[in-house]
Amino acid sequence: MFTVYVLYSSTFNQIYIGYTSDLDNRFLSHNELATKGHTIKYRPWVIAYTEEFTTKSDALIREKQLKSSKGRQFIRNIIDKKVNASDG
Repeated sequence: MFTVYVLYSSTFNQIYIGYTSDLDNRFLSHNELATKGHTIKYRPWVIAYTEEFTTKSDALIREKQLKSSKGRQFIRNIIDKKVNASDG
């Protein structure tokens, strides 16, 4: 299984979109283990959204869709709903 995931940093209002075959370890890497790369600047991250796929190629296709303008708007809408829900 492959997971397409979206991380959100509320501190910096940043999103990160990626895919992995091991979400737990990848999330740990983004939040704690990595010493270089884009995501270390925006810690802490939370997992805002995930989708699972049986093939790597399907996960890559969906990752690219989410990185498009429409995909990023889709993700922002999800994050906005979660933030507003937690405010209420």
